[in-house]
Amino acid sequence: MAVPARTCGASRPGPARTALPWPGRGPRPGPGARRPPSGPPRPLLLLLPPLLLLPLFAAPGASAYSFPQQHTMQHWARRLEQEIDGVMRIFGGVQQLREIYKDNRNLFEVQENEPQKLVEKVAGDIESLLDRKVQALKRLADAAENFQKAHRWQDNIKEEDILYYDAKADAELDDPESEDVERGSKASTLRLDFVEDSNFKNKVNYSYTAVQIPTDIYKGSTVILNELNWTEALENVFIENRRQDPTLLWQVFGSATGVTRYYPATPWRAPKKIDLYDVRRRPWYIQGASSPKDMVIIVDVSGSVSGLTLKLMKTSVCEMLDTLSDDDYVNVASFNEKAQPVSCFTHLVQANVRNKKVFKEAVQGMVAKGTTGYKAGFEYAFDQLQNSNITRANCNKMIMMFTDGGEDRVQDVFEKYNWPNRTVRVFTFSVGQHNYDVTPLQWMACANKGYYFEIPSIGAIRINTQEYLDVLGRPMVLAGKEAKQVQWTNVYEDALGLGLVVTGTLPVFNLTQDGPGEKKNQLILGVMGIDVALNDIKRLTPNYTLGANGYVFAIDLNGYVLLHPNLKPQTTNFREPVTLDFLDAELEDENKEEIRRSMIDGNKGHKQIRTLVKSLDERYVDEVMRNYTWVPIRSTNYSLGLVLPPYSTFYLQANLSDQILQVKYFEFLLPSSFESEGHVFIAPREYCKDLNASDNNTEFLKNFIELMEKVTPDSKQCNNFLLHNLILDTGITQQLVERVWRDQDLNTYSLLAVFAATDGGITRVFPNKAADDWTENPEPFNASFYRRSLDNHGYVFKPPHQDALLRPLELENDTVGILVSTAVELSLGGRTLRPAVVGVKLDLEAWAEKFKVLASNRTHQDQPQKCGPSSHCEMDCEVNNEDLLCVLIDDGGFLVLSNQNHQWDQVGRFFSEVDANLMLALYNNSFYTRKESYDYQAACAPQPPGNLGAAPRGVFVPTIADFLNLAWWTSAAAWSLFQQLLYGLIYHSWFQADPAEAEGNPEARESSCVMKQTQYYFGSVNASYNAIIDCGNCSRLFHAQRLTNTNLLFVVAEKPLCSQCEGGRLLQKETHCPADGPEQCELVQRPRYRRGPHICFDYNATEDTSDCGRGASFPPSLGVLVSLQLLLLLGLPPRPQPQVHAHASRRV
Repeated sequence: MAVPARTCGASRPGPARTALPWPGRGPRPGPGARRPPSGPPRPLLLLLPPLLLLPLFAAPGASAYSFPQQHTMQHWARRLEQEIDGVMRIFGGVQQLREIYKDNRNLFEVQENEPQKLVEKVAGDIESLLDRKVQALKRLADAAENFQKAHRWQDNIKEEDILYYDAKADAELDDPESEDVERGSKASTLRLDFVEDSNFKNKVNYSYTAVQIPTDIYKGSTVILNELNWTEALENVFIENRRQDPTLLWQVFGSATGVTRYYPATPWRAPKKIDLYDVRRRPWYIQGASSPKDMVIIVDVSGSVSGLTLKLMKTSVCEMLDTLSDDDYVNVASFNEKAQPVSCFTHLVQANVRNKKVFKEAVQGMVAKGTTGYKAGFEYAFDQLQNSNITRANCNKMIMMFTDGGEDRVQDVFEKYNWPNRTVRVFTFSVGQHNYDVTPLQWMACANKGYYFEIPSIGAIRINTQEYLDVLGRPMVLAGKEAKQVQWTNVYEDALGLGLVVTGTLPVFNLTQDGPGEKKNQLILGVMGIDVALNDIKRLTPNYTLGANGYVFAIDLNGYVLLHPNLKPQTTNFREPVTLDFLDAELEDENKEEIRRSMIDGNKGHKQIRTLVKSLDERYVDEVMRNYTWVPIRSTNYSLGLVLPPYSTFYLQANLSDQILQVKYFEFLLPSSFESEGHVFIAPREYCKDLNASDNNTEFLKNFIELMEKVTPDSKQCNNFLLHNLILDTGITQQLVERVWRDQDLNTYSLLAVFAATDGGITRVFPNKAADDWTENPEPFNASFYRRSLDNHGYVFKPPHQDALLRPLELENDTVGILVSTAVELSLGGRTLRPAVVGVKLDLEAWAEKFKVLASNRTHQDQPQKCGPSSHCEMDCEVNNEDLLCVLIDDGGFLVLSNQNHQWDQVGRFFSEVDANLMLALYNNSFYTRKESYDYQAACAPQPPGNLGAAPRGVFVPTIADFLNLAWWTSAAAWSLFQQLLYGLIYHSWFQADPAEAEGNPEARESSCVMKQTQYYFGSVNASYNAIIDCGNCSRLFHAQRLTNTNLLFVVAEKPLCSQCEGGRLLQKETHCPADGPEQCELVQRPRYRRGPHICFDYNATEDTSDCGRGASFPPSLGVLVSLQLLLLLGLPPRPQPQVHAHASRRV
């Protein structure tokens, strides 16, 4: 891990334990030390002969002093170790707390976590939960198919004939410009009353369903009205399902026509901008409506593609990408005479969020030139689909071609690659307004089991880039019951505010036939879905018996986590699934890759590994032991895992049957006892059902006390395990106050506070006034000091967190403290566990002074050593603080103490921000190791729009010459421009967000992004070490040594003479990755292991492919164009009423 040549630092020789003495500087690195590689000059560790080092002994301006010898600094280190250990022994109370636990041995039992039994039980509970949803799904799907089969189509149906609750009605009534308000169509809309329901986090009505229809679909069309008519009967099935299973959440039918009917009814959460929600683009619908896809998109970029048409193509490709899920694979290429990929991806890649973003950005760079060459485009696409050396879906294969038209049918290409089996479907899209003959495009689609679509303007993009799913659904419908299999989705954000959910999906088929002996209908009616909130699944997992660092997780076939304590997306976009890979949720290593693969394959397993874990505050990395146990969740695509540290194999379970003792211990929770017993923070856990939660711990404690005056710890409405453990730990920690803390004078040792925190949820801080400055999380399991203390032996120092961009610490009133904590390990009957953490809070300023004294040559406590003008003395950290820098740095590289008064307000900062030159040398000499990772759940401020012109992005702007040319007014370009402007009044948000609305929307202010994280931790060097940082005339001597039984590094160094070497700096701060993390082009070359769904429906011999699209070229009327343009110029544009009807084949 070498450092760039322009920075300062030393190379990384290993410490020599048996080398010959190095005069005046301790042992010299031995001959086995690593040498810097050949090449450009870089910072060196000078291994100079003794004579050459003599001139460096004296610091400038202090000729009587020399740099301290190694044995001197080792002596200082021992004094520091002894002082820390002595204070912790006196005030920490580790040994006394062990005795207290043993004295109260009759009040608790030691229980064992048996990983295999635990994980199998939880997996079984989750399976049972999901199975109840599956039964409800099947009842709904069967009922929907029967209702539709019995329904009689009505050609003359009218809006007033249908009575339903329009979920967007309230929002539209509030909008005086709404087209439905203008037409007065609200007579058919129910007005409902709603009640607040905490399970749904919403106001609901259990007596009705609600209907949501996309904005770009006309509600009054015959197809939509008939759809509303027959789906109304689902209402009773929804209600009956809830009667049988009251825990059911949203039950939804997403129709292939775009209609969504869901239960219970609730108003639609309409955004401030136009509502673009379409159920057919939801992750759960896409996954349920078709089998996985291998798709190649080819785009015609020949010179005939006008500016506006090319814009339409770019938008169409982006919309097409949004119809793909993580089970699909895709590539995008442009073609003219030759074909080439638009991005760096040279083969099919998984259609995940990050890959699709690369495609979308690359598509914007397409430029039209050259001549049309369909052959080049199709040959490229077929070659991509025939590449078997890559990971892909291996199910539906298709080519999507976007073009403005052409005459070549490329029959020879189809004969070579696709006939006679026709395993690849071809979908063709005629984009823009033109007079070309579309017959060749229709023929290509019809001859290859595909479909032909027309996209004349913006309004046709969304509907025509998703209709292909109907074609892909044909084999599934024809397969009948074999295809009626429930699938469970990835995690995604519920559009109605439920939070993170997974959805069980089941396709609904059209069972009608036109007559006796007629072919079976092959249309998919839609997808039925039932949501399961992640929180409901989490409730089935053990909460507090696994300890602070134990947890349960679950992954799907893609390796994405369904459950994990690190699944915490900062922002969520309901249009995209939440895809956090297990190897990104944790710090990746080979052992975890092996575990992940085994889980995806549906195997059971157990493995103990040594691995790295991040601290809760993401500032530290610890090397720890963990036991992983995993089993599949049957009847699902999920696998469940359990992670346990060895010290969490056992846990305490309180047994407070003595009610008098319960009352006695409970009294120590009352604020009236805090002055004498110390302040108590209680973890905000769900102790009882009726306990009111609060973010303010004082208020939460008050609510808890009030409830406990009404109920007993053994009440059925309470969690007896949590309550008994809490009350027991209240009494245990009070005895620690009584035996140790109360009679000690904290000021004598410059302590601000002493504290104890327990697995039971108690944090006791003594004295009471110290609670005013206590900033740690009241939930010990969520406190960084608590979790790190359990994972580390000895004393863990935690300086106050400081960001380089924030103002320095304020040292007024001696309130800034440094936490020192250590775990209490019990051994009871051969069973070891760590039920508590104790510690002290050091007064920063006082201990900084004490640090200088301990790292000095004082022989008496009262006076510093004095060196006469004729004597020769070693420098120390007290007398020579103008020439000698002495610091304590923790295992994350953060400053803890310094002998430099001006650095006291920098305590808690990454040491590179304090002394970049010295931190670099420590890193290069292996005192620290660096770990880099990426946070894929971060939130970032939105990037400013790239377009700086006045015209909206995506709009073709004609020149003055165009306006003066009458021929232009009769051209397709003018007609297309006019439609662009009309639809732009409604759909402008597709191309460009409204800045004003974005400012008012908190969700628009932040977007998901990738942040690069860097943590440092102790490297392989454990011994003391001397070195020289060579920077020409600015060379520095330094000594570094680990302090035993702590997470501290003691460093003594000459202060720099000049700033010549300050160019290099190690970074620890989280940084934004503009390219969304590690280079995607490189990552796709080594894709992570995954498995697709075990079933595939891409072929059926009885499929009727005769319905393959119809199209017509319609040249614009000059009279209509002139009239419309005059209206536009007069500022009176007609209000558009986009009417996108479902395909004619949907009519029964």
